Amino acid sequence: MKKIVFALAFMFSCAASWATENGKSSEPMDSNQVNKTITAEEHPFSTHISNAENQVWIDIDLYKRNIKVPNQEILGEMPGYIGAKRDTRKWLILDSVIDGNKALLTITNDYGSEDLEALLTANKDGTYTFEQKSGSTIKIVVNNKWVKLPKKMIFTKEK
Repeated sequence: MKKIVFALAFMFSCAASWATENGKSSEPMDSNQVNKTITAEEHPFSTHISNAENQVWIDIDLYKRNIKVPNQEILGEMPGYIGAKRDTRKWLILDSVIDGNKALLTITNDYGSEDLEALLTANKDGTYTFEQKSGSTIKIVVNNKWVKLPKKMIFTKEK
């Protein structure tokens, strides 16, 4: 079992390093790019959002893909993760495709045994809609029992 976990961690680390190296541009930025201030509206998928009802949160940066999962730094940098206040396990965002105000996310649990695709939508009112589309259902532990999260949840930015 330890060999499998180590192999998965190594693969995640290599994939994250490869994506980081291949995502960098070798061309210098012009002065307009350097001095430009990026607003939340331009990069809605670089944020920390939470759902108070289910006590879960999402940390993402789908642009730089440089999020490190706390206590799982061996996995390297990735687009983001989903965490829960009542569970130490994390669901890792391995890949994303952004199309306007929507992002299609490829997610796996931190064991690599379950995966799914979800759609994250940045709404005009500043909230985010998270919808599990296909694959496994996200589960967290609450009072020593597995609890499935709703397929659709609304997330807000913490103030």
